[in-house]
Amino acid sequence: MTYDYDVIAIGAGSGGLSVVERAAEYGKKCAVVEAKKLGGTCVNIGCVPKKVMWFGAHIAEALRDAKDFGFEHEVKGFDWAKLVKNREQYISNITTWYDGYMKDKNVDVLNGWGSLIDAHTVSVDGKHYTAETIVIAPGGKPLIPNEVDGGELGITSDGFFALTEQPKKVAVIGSGYIAVELAGVLQALGTDTSLLSRKDLVLRGFDDMIRETLTDAMIESGIHKEYHFKVKRLYRAADGTLTVESEDGQHLEGYDQVIWAVGRETLTEPLALEKVGLSVNGKGFIEVDEFHKTAVDNIYAIGDVTGQPQLTPVAIRAGRFLAERLYNNRPDLKLDLHAVPTVIFSHPPVGTIGLAEHDARRQFGHDNVQVYTSVFTPMRYAFTEHQIKTALKLVTVGEDEKVVGVHIVGDGADEMLQGFAVAVQMGATKADFDATIAIHPSAAEELVTMRPMKYK
Repeated sequence: MTYDYDVIAIGAGSGGLSVVERAAEYGKKCAVVEAKKLGGTCVNIGCVPKKVMWFGAHIAEALRDAKDFGFEHEVKGFDWAKLVKNREQYISNITTWYDGYMKDKNVDVLNGWGSLIDAHTVSVDGKHYTAETIVIAPGGKPLIPNEVDGGELGITSDGFFALTEQPKKVAVIGSGYIAVELAGVLQALGTDTSLLSRKDLVLRGFDDMIRETLTDAMIESGIHKEYHFKVKRLYRAADGTLTVESEDGQHLEGYDQVIWAVGRETLTEPLALEKVGLSVNGKGFIEVDEFHKTAVDNIYAIGDVTGQPQLTPVAIRAGRFLAERLYNNRPDLKLDLHAVPTVIFSHPPVGTIGLAEHDARRQFGHDNVQVYTSVFTPMRYAFTEHQIKTALKLVTVGEDEKVVGVHIVGDGADEMLQGFAVAVQMGATKADFDATIAIHPSAAEELVTMRPMKYK
């Protein structure tokens, strides 16, 4: 049978673009379906604009601490709108480049919402296109809890990136990576920020050292941390500000904005999966095998929709590997997700790869795990008014002390982790770390000099 395309990807985010890009390099006729902008969440309302705001916040922190380094200066103000304008121009440059890049690759961009008609047919706003292979890569969207009365009065991360004026007072609801990133940016740029969590520490599931150190640092920065706050209702007061009410009757008042950061859901609803016999599991994900194949032989799924780590590099590699298997005679190529490095652009940033201490002890047994830690005030904050700690941890297992986890919170964590991730991926031991000559003075040197901090 003759098809319009060899492969159609539904979703022009990191995963969808990567699979058609690589397939096109092997001479395949490709199309990508996108209802919004090329680049998906990461480029437009995720990683890229977040990082721009994070850099702005770091500059604000440097200005805050400049007097302690002997600088006499006056900050006359901060123009949020100018930062946003420059950020959006930067993003526009990227999406414009994508447009040209897809044309250069002879990849057709089908604008509109894509849905499945049958195993080889995709409808894009009513027009049908056929393909030998279909790749589902729609990404996701942020959640607003349905059970909260007045929940729609709050915005999500999407709404945060739409703000053209800086709010004076904000409540961020959540304790995951999006919550801590947005709260850190807002506070550093001068917004009075509260972080409302259902539990206690931030970043549930991460290593306890990271959770404790980052929570303390956020409080030190001036963020108001509200513990065990289960939101029941949002309502607008007579003066136009927002009030957040908890299930136990607490009221927090006077917010210009309330930001929901309580998770994301996959964008599977428009896909009409049922028409090809597919469905999502109890967590909202499309189940795939180790080669990203769904229950339908010629339909694959990659990225956030699979429940794998919701990280741009994971989606990119999944897309490229899929094209390699299909079109470059590498049928056994598959993702290795046993140790995925990730960074949270909080203030200070967090870098982590591998197992948290509690997970390692559960998996290998308490007595088979050795842990090394170092907590200190880095030189950057040695004599500043704000004292922000750096904390590092190595988690090792077995007699040879294989490193199965590296956890860092502190300035520079985002940049130093990549190299140590290579070491973990290669199976390095504590002895390999110890054999590495340290770079002094740096925070990273602690990861190769932590012999005295051993404990069981």
